[in-house]
Amino acid sequence: MLKIVVLLKQTFDTEEKIVLTPSGVDERDAKFVINPYDEYALEEALRLREQHGGAVIVLTCGPERSQEALRTALAIGADEAIRLDSAALPDDSASVAAALAAVIGPLAPDLLLAGLFAVDSGAGSVALQIAQQLRLPHATSAVKVTIMTAGELSSLPADGLLSSPAAVNAERYALVERDVEGDTETVSIPLPALITAQQGLNEPRYPSLPGIMKAKRKPLRTVELEELTGSGVLAPESVSARTERTQLLPPPPRAAGKRLPGAPAEQAAALISLLREEAKLL
Repeated sequence: MLKIVVLLKQTFDTEEKIVLTPSGVDERDAKFVINPYDEYALEEALRLREQHGGAVIVLTCGPERSQEALRTALAIGADEAIRLDSAALPDDSASVAAALAAVIGPLAPDLLLAGLFAVDSGAGSVALQIAQQLRLPHATSAVKVTIMTAGELSSLPADGLLSSPAAVNAERYALVERDVEGDTETVSIPLPALITAQQGLNEPRYPSLPGIMKAKRKPLRTVELEELTGSGVLAPESVSARTERTQLLPPPPRAAGKRLPGAPAEQAAALISLLREEAKLL
């Protein structure tokens, strides 16, 4: 049996038109979805539950609208959902990670899964900071995950297997095939652990009509920051902002293309001149 916690983030759909305001993305016309990389993490959690039994808990930090993402995850197959209300939290990855770690700690999961990064911010540090807070070994960019016992792991050939030094006297291990810039490597880490999902790990499923109906009866609770700090689970100073976003700007409009005349050698010389003098890349 495995207790698996999946970190989800509700992000705006990057395939849709996005309107920026001085305070950020205009939410009135934005379409919000589950972060695509988190969908891989959720799907892998459901597959592991089907293989080993147990429960899948989805967890997000966000405003009230992010409950829609949790309801979708419940309809897909998660057993329980938790929303950490972000209203009192600064928009700072270290603060979010500390608060989420305080929620995850008492759950004592066997496995923590998350997407490789969030498509709205392009950042992927929150899950790794949580692993550090909870002192969990971790493996990133997973394209294959297998849960094994110590005996099963010891029977594998050692060639090509990178094992964590901490992998001693654990009952179960995760054998993780990782994407490493065009190649793969295989590592073993003891459970409990954190694994982040890369594209190609699986093919996420969609919510079914029976799943949507069942989701209405599944538990979804909200945790307020005051509950964590007031109970002593989270130190107030750990959720003080360490970074600040001062401005959010769209990328500059793309300039019109240029056609370079002449023979190939002349075109090459003109291109080098443009890269050096206009683009300042050389």
